[in-house]
Amino acid sequence: MTDFNYQDVAKMIDHSLLNPTLSDKDMIAGIELALAYDVASVCIQPYFLKRTAEMLSGSTVKASTTIGFPHGGNTTAIKRAEAEQAIADGCEELDMVVNISKVISGDWDYVKQDIAAVIEVAHAAGQKVKVIFENCYLDQAQKIQLCEICTELGADWVKTSTGYGTGGATHDDLKLMRKHSGDQVQVKAAGGVRDIDALLAVREIGVTRCGASRTAEILGEARERLGLSPITATASGNAGY
Repeated sequence: MTDFNYQDVAKMIDHSLLNPTLSDKDMIAGIELALAYDVASVCIQPYFLKRTAEMLSGSTVKASTTIGFPHGGNTTAIKRAEAEQAIADGCEELDMVVNISKVISGDWDYVKQDIAAVIEVAHAAGQKVKVIFENCYLDQAQKIQLCEICTELGADWVKTSTGYGTGGATHDDLKLMRKHSGDQVQVKAAGGVRDIDALLAVREIGVTRCGASRTAEILGEARERLGLSPITATASGNAGY
């Protein structure tokens, strides 16, 4: 007896195509895989976003990309410009990295303005923002403060990590983020969710999205448990979350 249906778990996954060594051919194969499994979104390198949005047009899979990725140290003006370009290229969800150095420095006014700039651009266009904390570098107080800022600014998701730090999503962090974010702010796990049981476990915590490079394995296992036919789609080199 299963306690999930396929669409529910498939629409939790943002399929990651952020590895810098992926070729154009790999990107296309990854987008085709995401379409075949009908995931929530494809998170793609910004230069390939316009092509991605064209390939996803007419589907229920959204085009997403990164802002200030992976270290968050771009100036606010550059992050705003990245967001504007992403929207122009068809982006529906923007995954932005906070300025980690400014968080650690305790410059909360800067951090707030930096996040607000991207949210303003996205929301003005009717699109959504996921704010990446990179929790592996932060203490509990810093994570809580970021949750409170994101709630105040109306972020759509708070997100654990980029996949390029020293650690990914932990259950303790996910519980903390769910507890300290407003009800309207969703939580995204990134890094370490590699099978269907791990996906279901974070769903129990309240996670609604998960960045994944092992999409075929996770959803293939889900389909097998549900007695659904396998999907034949292949993408190479999707590491990144």
